Amino acid sequence: MITAEAAAESAVHTKPEAEAATGAPGLEEPAWPWKKAPIRALVQRIHQLQAERAQAFRRLEEGHRQYLRSGPPYDFPRYRSKVHEVTQAFAAASREVLAVEAELAGPRAQPLLAGHVRSLQQLEQTRLATVALLQLMGAPELTEQENALQIRQLKMKVIKTMESISEVLQDLRFDAEFAE
Repeated sequence: MITAEAAAESAVHTKPEAEAATGAPGLEEPAWPWKKAPIRALVQRIHQLQAERAQAFRRLEEGHRQYLRSGPPYDFPRYRSKVHEVTQAFAAASREVLAVEAELAGPRAQPLLAGHVRSLQQLEQTRLATVALLQLMGAPELTEQENALQIRQLKMKVIKTMESISEVLQDLRFDAEFAE
């Protein structure tokens, strides 16, 4: 993934009049590295971002397990830090996925592929919200209020969402082959 440091290094210094017009301190938006990449490369990047998201979900799950094992008293600051770290990883992946979607929908004129990417993004948002709700319901403070049926339903929703994500990724890969 492109890091903030790499983006800063690729930023182009602007002329003072451009700086005054934009209010930015001497830097303009760096060029997006995928702008002229073939569609196949964009699809591969989406798959890489999905792998990064999967890794972030594993870190979130592990952080939650560590939190549950830490108490009582529970180490909430450590868990909160892990959630923050993972949230930043999800946000970075989402920004890049949205940039790929915009590239496919706009300059590349690939509405079908852009639709797949949009669906993927929506499914990932659903998955994240559902996992967060599951973790909240599994919090030790709420164990007595726990509803086993609702937890089962949420777990099934996560599984079905993951299946849908896999289907969209397959459709994206298949349809991309015909787009070039």
